[in-house]
Amino acid sequence: MSPKENKMRARRLYEGVFSQHDLRVLDQLVGDDFVDHDAPPGVPQGPDGLKQSAQLYLAAFPDLRFTIEDQLAEGDRVATRFMAHGTHQGLFFGIPPTGKPVEVGGIAIDRFAAGKLVESWLVYDRLGLLQQLGAVPAGAPVPPA
Repeated sequence: MSPKENKMRARRLYEGVFSQHDLRVLDQLVGDDFVDHDAPPGVPQGPDGLKQSAQLYLAAFPDLRFTIEDQLAEGDRVATRFMAHGTHQGLFFGIPPTGKPVEVGGIAIDRFAAGKLVESWLVYDRLGLLQQLGAVPAGAPVPPA
């Protein structure tokens, strides 16, 4: 598969699942041996684990929408920079619904093989999200590394 085809698959995955809320896209695009290097605690690997992760976010933010800002592809990998927007209306990692709108940026690096997503790395502004939800005070000092 070409880098261009993999970019189209990554776009279809993020827009289908996180903007259109269609989890069937995962059945079509995720390989049986999928590894999520940043899965939430307790979520298994594989396509079912990715589906559980997606359901967790969609339940907490039922109006979730992803906007793809940039995509770069080389070989079998695609980097996608995105902005996510939604309203916190469901339980999110123990945080009860706040009704607050959130906006969070992130970058995903996905690896494809034979037209299927087989590995993913995700980094997003978790601290900013928690601050927007009021779970962490805004402007709180960040501990030294």
